Amino acid sequence: IFFRFFPKGQDFHLTGSCFVAMSETFSLRPNHKKKFRAPIVKDLIKKVLQEKLDGQDYQADNVTNYTKEIADVIRDRLKELGWDRYKYIVSVVVGEQRGEGLKMGCRCFWDSDTDNYAEEMYISKQLFCVATVFGMYHY
Repeated sequence: IFFRFFPKGQDFHLTGSCFVAMSETFSLRPNHKKKFRAPIVKDLIKKVLQEKLDGQDYQADNVTNYTKEIADVIRDRLKELGWDRYKYIVSVVVGEQRGEGLKMGCRCFWDSDTDNYAEEMYISKQLFCVATVFGMYHY
């Protein structure tokens, strides 16, 4: 008689005289603990914007680098949250603070039960920044 212990989350079936192990590989919904949480993401974005932009002056030549670096840091910290099967879109806009208005908009087609977004603004005397993160569950 042969016994084999299987890790938690695996199912097994007896076929003839051998065991076949099957792992969970497909999920239509994320575990409620692994769901995209907008307030958590909003706080994450706020911390990154403060770290990267506090004390910075607006310099048109460096804006491209600012936006890429901020987006990369946000993306990397999102991955650390461990929300498996989520795909992220990170959008960062940096502009010079001149008292002019800015309007932004977007349209998305998604599953409102699993997908969500979070945004945060940073404003100083020299510049402003708007960072938006869209989290979509990949079925």
